Amino acid sequence: MPIVGVESTSAGSANIPPNKSINGVSRVTIEDVSLPEFSKDAILQMPELNLSDKEKESKIREWMKSIFLTDEDVELIRKAFLEEIERGLEKTPEQKSSLQMENTFLPELPDGTDEFGNAVTEKDGVYLALDLGGTNFRVILLRMRKGEIIAQKVDYFHVPEAVRLGSGEQLFDFLAACIEEFVVAEKVSQEILPLGFCFSFPMHHAGLNIGILASWTKSFNCSGVIGKDVVKMLNTALHKKNIHVDVIAVLNDTTGTLVAGAQKDHDCAIGLIMGTGCNACYLEKVSRIGKWEGPHYDENEVVVDIEWGAFGDNGCIEFLKTKFDKEVDKQSLLAGTFTFEKYISGKYIGEIVRHVMIDLAEEGPFFGNHASERLLQFGSFTAKHVSTIEGETLSGGTDKIREVMSEMDLIYDKDDLRALQYICAVVSLRAAQLVAICVGYLLTRMNKPTATIAVDGSLYKNHPRLKGLMDHYTAVYAPGCKFQYMLALDGSGKGAGMVAAIAKRLTEKRTKSESDPN
Repeated sequence: MPIVGVESTSAGSANIPPNKSINGVSRVTIEDVSLPEFSKDAILQMPELNLSDKEKESKIREWMKSIFLTDEDVELIRKAFLEEIERGLEKTPEQKSSLQMENTFLPELPDGTDEFGNAVTEKDGVYLALDLGGTNFRVILLRMRKGEIIAQKVDYFHVPEAVRLGSGEQLFDFLAACIEEFVVAEKVSQEILPLGFCFSFPMHHAGLNIGILASWTKSFNCSGVIGKDVVKMLNTALHKKNIHVDVIAVLNDTTGTLVAGAQKDHDCAIGLIMGTGCNACYLEKVSRIGKWEGPHYDENEVVVDIEWGAFGDNGCIEFLKTKFDKEVDKQSLLAGTFTFEKYISGKYIGEIVRHVMIDLAEEGPFFGNHASERLLQFGSFTAKHVSTIEGETLSGGTDKIREVMSEMDLIYDKDDLRALQYICAVVSLRAAQLVAICVGYLLTRMNKPTATIAVDGSLYKNHPRLKGLMDHYTAVYAPGCKFQYMLALDGSGKGAGMVAAIAKRLTEKRTKSESDPN
């Protein structure tokens, strides 16, 4: 669990202190969520519909049929994913891929070896990480010894709306001011501090330390940044301060999760985010990357950021889209984009369930033939509700489902409770299968003796059936592949600091190689 303002060792933890204020900004704490354990059989068992009204039961089965994936669907998705990956890696594809397939220029992970298989250790020292991806951001101090994180400090800050919507210079000056306050408080302001910048917005990499912003998302819209190198802008802001911080690497949360996972498990080869959004990265052979820009250093593999939330934006998996998915897309902020993400992410699975409920209420005979005003509100039924209902299904209870029904101002009977359990289970199953299809293909493509998938994100952590379903279906879709999913908490922050350590070692090694070609 991330520690706010308290030093901890890699083996220990500490209590979160009361919120404090730095730079006039409130720090933010986060919750640690522990889920009960359920058997594999229980997780794979769909809830029984078995309604007292068989007409209602028949109707809901018919409506939900379109969400279930057939064997043909699975094969078509896998084929489309393969083709989109290949197009995304080509320099001049005949048809543009919906997958960005961004080269991160990160050729190795903290697994004890370099890209040539030689034993290495990240340099002892102090490294910083800045994790910016939403209205709150973090500054992290990592102390490393013999390639291991021995201590870390974390502070959380809130980015005011005026800064999020102001100029780019204002944003980066604000970030630099928070970093300055942090390093002064930690008494490391006179040290030379390499910083890894986790910047979770669409960007184009032109090097490990070059990230060109493609577009703002979420609640950010700072002027003068799109098309600019965010590393250069942050370094410019930092150099105005009386501190010795240098941004030497930029990455997103997915890459950070992979790197953090590899520090714990040297077989890590895939990073996966399943939270509000969804994305993955993996180790790709350099020989397969036709669109490589910039110099080569005889790398064998490199981390590729897939940006798979946009998978299908070109229509290649349009056959998946049910009438409920179409409604979700139409009401979303960016209609026609992030197609794949809208099937699987925490931001949208509640919306899918909500639209099924609306149709059942309006066309009857469910929920008293009435869709409440609350149910009709965009975003009123969330992934948290889905997780709560799935948890009750597994534990055999209904009290919390009744609470959800009351919160949504719905008229309901026992049949409606069972119907909602069934809807949530079907939507969750499809999400898990879709992720498993793509992860399964990556495992087959990499063809490693064993591979670990590092996962972070609120949906994965809080949904009681998701991990078990993904485990099962990944094995089905990647027969013969040895793998495991591993929760990598705080991947984006810790991973950014570790990438800074890797970048420092790579820079020194390459500088030495260029000065001494023999």
